[in-house]
Amino acid sequence: MQAVEGGVLPGERAPVTVNIDRWRAGLPPDAWPDSLPTNGEIWRRDVFAVADAYRAGSASPRQLLTAVLAWSYGPIGYGPWRTAKSLAADPDGKRLAYALEAMSEPAPDEDALRTAYGRLSDPDHARLPWLGPGLFTKVLYFVGYRRGVGGVQPLILDRVVASHLPAEAGVSRRNGWSSEEWLAYLRWAGSQAQARGIEPEAVTMAVANDW
Repeated sequence: MQAVEGGVLPGERAPVTVNIDRWRAGLPPDAWPDSLPTNGEIWRRDVFAVADAYRAGSASPRQLLTAVLAWSYGPIGYGPWRTAKSLAADPDGKRLAYALEAMSEPAPDEDALRTAYGRLSDPDHARLPWLGPGLFTKVLYFVGYRRGVGGVQPLILDRVVASHLPAEAGVSRRNGWSSEEWLAYLRWAGSQAQARGIEPEAVTMAVANDW
């Protein structure tokens, strides 16, 4: 994981603040990653650290999901409840692990991204309650992003990002996107990053903030 000055990643302005006591009280003990900051201020680097541990085999799929969702929901009150519902549907983490099989490769290609997206979208494979594309693309981003590589990288696509994308990004709706729409957006973001000399993830952050 490559960070910039002060450990702040491209496009990041501040940490997400969560109520650690409330989160830990609302989730099974095995699902909480102990590496997350105890002060409740979660930076993207903290979630990437859990993703690194997951790929190394020292963090579970459930801990990965919890870290991503704690960062995603932040101070929203129903965050722990929804996360608990998602975790309950995958008590041993096998569904999520199956979805993310190809994402641990050194550089996941488009086929790997398409497969992971498809599995997380399909209730017969790995779809979990309260985990739609706006959230599971965050999981794919944290577990699959390779900083400094460029090209097509897994990026977050939620309603905020989708509502700010130009037509040429290939996203036609504000939710419920297909895997091909997601991949079209990733290609567009990659080309924008190359033209601007920035990371693809910085394109997502810039779009969300109207550039």
